[in-house]
Amino acid sequence: MDEKTIPIFPCRSIDETWGFYRALGFEQTSYQKSPNPFLTVGRGDIDLQFFGWKRHDPAGSLHMCYISTPGVDALYESFRGGLRTALGRVPTRGLPRIGALKDMTYGVRQFLVTDPDGNQLRIGQPISDDFEHSPVPRDPVAKALHMAVLLGDSKEDPRAAARILDHLLASGESRTVPQQVKAAVLRADMAVRLDDPSRARELLAEVRATDLTDPDRAALRDELSRLEDLEAALG
Repeated sequence: MDEKTIPIFPCRSIDETWGFYRALGFEQTSYQKSPNPFLTVGRGDIDLQFFGWKRHDPAGSLHMCYISTPGVDALYESFRGGLRTALGRVPTRGLPRIGALKDMTYGVRQFLVTDPDGNQLRIGQPISDDFEHSPVPRDPVAKALHMAVLLGDSKEDPRAAARILDHLLASGESRTVPQQVKAAVLRADMAVRLDDPSRARELLAEVRATDLTDPDRAALRDELSRLEDLEAALG
C-alpha cells in the first residue's frame, strides 16, 4: 500500500515560511501566490503543505504532526546547524524554535521544531518496542526528573516543569553528578523559555564549573549540546 499522509498547515506568509524550511534543508516543490497563497516543501520522504491565512495567530496555534525517522540524531544536527547558519544562533524560545533532543519515557528519542507560525513538527526515532509511558520512578530525584521532562519537553509547560525542578534543586535529596547536571540544564532551559535570563545564566555557570568524567560527558551528551545552544541564545 502506497498511501501517504501530508499535513496542510496555515501560515501568514508563504515567503517567510519558505525561508524557514529552506534553512532546515527542505526543497520547494510548488509555490503559488494567487489566487490563493500555497506552498509545498519536501525533504527526503517528508512533505509539508502550507496555505496563506493572514488572520492566523501563531501564539494560539495547536497545529502539529509527528515525523518518525530512523536517523533522528542526524536530522537534529542538520536542522540545528541550518538554523544556526540562517539565524546566527539556535533559537531555543519564542517562534521559531527547536527543542532539545533526548530519550523520552515513552520509547522514542525525540525533538520538537516549531516554525514562525506556531506549527510544530515532533520528530522521533523509536528506541523501544513499547511506546507506553514508563512507570513513574519511586526514587524522589528520578521521579522529579521524569515528570519535569514530560512537562517541559513533551507537554511544553515550562512553568510546571520549573516548579518541580526548583523543589528538587532546593531539596536535600542526594543526587549523582549526571542527575544534578540534567536538572540544572533543564531548569536553565525552562528559565530561558520563561524569560528569566539571570536564572538561566546562574544554572549554566554551575554546570560549567562541574567536574565531569568522560563517562559523565558521554551520558550527558544531549544536555551538554543543549547547554551550548542556551549559552549562545543568552549571548
